[in-house]
Amino acid sequence: MRAPAWLTARPVAHRGLHNRARGVIENMSGAVAAAIAGNFSIEVDLQLTADGEAMVHHDDELGRLTNGSGSLRSHTAAELKQVAFKDTSERMMSLSDLCALVDGRVGLVLELKSHFDGDRKLVGRVAEILKFYRGPVAGMSFDPDQVLALREILPELPRGITAQRRYDDAEWMALTPAQRDGMRHLRHAFRTRPHFVAYWVNDLPAPAPWIARHIFGCALLTWTVRTPGQRAAAATHADQMIFEGFAPEA
Repeated sequence: MRAPAWLTARPVAHRGLHNRARGVIENMSGAVAAAIAGNFSIEVDLQLTADGEAMVHHDDELGRLTNGSGSLRSHTAAELKQVAFKDTSERMMSLSDLCALVDGRVGLVLELKSHFDGDRKLVGRVAEILKFYRGPVAGMSFDPDQVLALREILPELPRGITAQRRYDDAEWMALTPAQRDGMRHLRHAFRTRPHFVAYWVNDLPAPAPWIARHIFGCALLTWTVRTPGQRAAAATHADQMIFEGFAPEA
């Protein structure tokens, strides 16, 4: 199965069309509504809660954008829905809340956050929710095991791998050398069989996404496009951009 046409037809708003200066916070309902108004597809992050719910939030921990502290995995969904976001009345959404809000009007790209520990409960919960959703959706993750879980549990869902050329900066040091090595150059692709690749714009062009796109027919998205130079790179090397900080022309 190739990636669906909707995935590359329109720019994808990174965590929604957010603007913190205007009180529109990433991954929140206001950012989702703004992206829908602009007819942009929406990329959001999903995290697993203590009670197995899929919540729309990027960080593993509370505190950067919200009041409170602690990992999302140590809180229930009900608790997280009560956490206040700084300088706004918004609250965290579940995936079910997001689906009800979007209601099929634009495409959704769900990035599944992972602790690289083999836990597939988040994919299982996503599968339960998407059974009742009829809008365009795709799933992706940095973690090859989560992408493999998507292939096994949700084989009809377009799936992608989020990737970059190297995994040697501080945020990846918690992984084993074998895990980091297995992520390089899309080496897992014959197992995960992604329909698309979402690659870091600053690493383009690169051999692995070029081969995925031109030899194996994978759609190539690129993240996160913020500057005119990055936008030019996206136009040259990718099929579509995941953007932030500006609104592309119609």
